[in-house]
Amino acid sequence: MKKLIAHVKLMRPANVITAIADIMAGFAASGLAIQWIDNGDHSESLMWLALATIGLYAGGVVFNDVFDAELDRIERPERPIPSGDASLVSASLLGAILLILGVLSAWMISLLSLLIAFLVAACALLYDAWGKHQNIWGPINMGMCRGGNLLLGVSVVPAVIGEVWYISLIPVIYIAAITMISRGEVHGGNRQAIRGAAFMYGFIFICILLLAFLFNQVYWQVIPFLALLSYFIFPPLFKALRNPEPRLVGLAVKAGVLSLIILDAALATAFTGWFYGLVVLLLFPISRLVGKAFAVT
Repeated sequence: MKKLIAHVKLMRPANVITAIADIMAGFAASGLAIQWIDNGDHSESLMWLALATIGLYAGGVVFNDVFDAELDRIERPERPIPSGDASLVSASLLGAILLILGVLSAWMISLLSLLIAFLVAACALLYDAWGKHQNIWGPINMGMCRGGNLLLGVSVVPAVIGEVWYISLIPVIYIAAITMISRGEVHGGNRQAIRGAAFMYGFIFICILLLAFLFNQVYWQVIPFLALLSYFIFPPLFKALRNPEPRLVGLAVKAGVLSLIILDAALATAFTGWFYGLVVLLLFPISRLVGKAFAVT
């Protein structure tokens, strides 16, 4: 049982739920979310895409710990691999199975979904092995994983991707901001990086408001979601800015990661209105609850 729990920890269950929210936001941008709410149409497609993102995200974060095993023996010996609760072989096998599951599940939708899933898996492995150590490319690389995940949700209607591809830049910027902050989790944060992340968050808010204005006649419905997002991400961020010690930086990172669901809910609202946004938002308390039992960072 101990080994089983250790391998579940490697998958970061709370974070995986945030990836499902990406799919649901992309599903909203595809135009099918309203039909799904009205009569359950396309539920099977949404289910396959959710399974795909579970495999891709969980597999990516498992390999993150595989590639970090030696460093974690020094900096985070309590993690599953350095503690001996999971082996490098078993973790690598788990990660490979999950990534393959993610790609094959996407194939059930379309060849385009398969291609996007393959690229997301490749980006995740590139980040785990190399990107995370690059000051500029690293945050962009990580953001590309989430941007691709959002497009995976849109790919349920392949023709729409050409029309709304640019929305994938929103999670790219958001995750790049979180990644910049996260580099201070072990040794303390960089105030300049934290300030930069705050400005990037603000830019994202403006982008979502513009999308709501363009795609939703009652664009004001997105404002409560953005207010909720502000409530969760800015207080811990400003605390870390005042005192960039590892613990406060970690809390700012955790808030940013879990609040991805609120970001996705706001993005979904921009395309479909408040009701579907609330459906996406229901994942947030679930993720927070799971986040109390399993590490997020």
